Amino acid sequence: MVRAAVLSAVGAPLTITDIELPEPGPGQVRIRLAAAGVCHSDLSLTNGTMRVPVPAVLGHEGAGTVVSVGEGVTHVAAGDGVVLNWAPSCGNCHYCGLGEVWLCANALTGAGNVYARTADGTDLHPGLNVAAFAEETVVAANCVLPVPDGIPLTDAALLGCAILTGYGAVHHSARVRAGESVVVFGVGGVGLAVLQSARIAGAGRIIAVDVSAAKEELARAAGATDFLIASDTTAKEIRKLTGGHGADVAIECVGRAVTIRAAWDSTRRGGRATVVGIGGKDQQVTFHALELFHFGRTLSGCVYGDCSPERDLPVIAEHVRAGRLDLGSMVTERIGLDGIPAAFDNMIAGKGGRALVVF
Repeated sequence: MVRAAVLSAVGAPLTITDIELPEPGPGQVRIRLAAAGVCHSDLSLTNGTMRVPVPAVLGHEGAGTVVSVGEGVTHVAAGDGVVLNWAPSCGNCHYCGLGEVWLCANALTGAGNVYARTADGTDLHPGLNVAAFAEETVVAANCVLPVPDGIPLTDAALLGCAILTGYGAVHHSARVRAGESVVVFGVGGVGLAVLQSARIAGAGRIIAVDVSAAKEELARAAGATDFLIASDTTAKEIRKLTGGHGADVAIECVGRAVTIRAAWDSTRRGGRATVVGIGGKDQQVTFHALELFHFGRTLSGCVYGDCSPERDLPVIAEHVRAGRLDLGSMVTERIGLDGIPAAFDNMIAGKGGRALVVF
């Protein structure tokens, strides 16, 4: 029996309770969690914006130590530190065949499995494959990657989502070039990773936008050269800061129609707007045909930072070891499992950066 945060139904509060976790079967790994980040995607699962089978144990950004492995697992062993990969690629679908592993059609099939049970025998699903909001979890072997050398295990949790997403949004999706101006909408966990990654890419002016003035210190520490409070005049202010043209690149990390539209409006003619935030179906964004022609901008979505974890984690780890990427500075709150509901409330209120569940 281990303690875990269980979502019994969409819209229900999380319940911290004991669950019965089996030993790993063939091709599975049992992990004792060291830490798990509280991501906006977890909140989106609770309110139905994103859907997975329930009841479920949430949490998808985590790292820990291998307790035991099932038959056929050879790339990790008991005692190894590992990062959880919530979206493993199958290697066989159409998208994997194109090399676009972040779009793998089968990445989330594991979320439909029964992986554990409550004390009264109720079947539980593993959230986004990995069920990191628990003291221990059992996952498919392709959901674990060895922690890169020199990365503290607790900090490594952030590599599993926020860092890969933010780094990839800059380097793979938006393809920020040295000297370009970048505006980042939303200074949460992913937004902070985007700001640091823009700095690493050599961006010139880096403008952070958020609804909370309290985020300015966090944003500037991550690499922002300017900070704006979101308003109806945000796009105009950004053009003023960029010679009247608009930013070369806008990266939206909120997932709301108003911020997606603001990101588009803040971008220069020929610029690139990348949407990282996950919004609901009710968030409708409109454009008229003439502006699409006139501005010549590119608007693109971004899934998991367009990343391949196996390819990108070693590169990111080198930035961490060299001091260019600071994982610890993104964490503004360290909590236990009982603190997750309050962390969700802070997220809704726009407070803080990344909350980290530490076991």
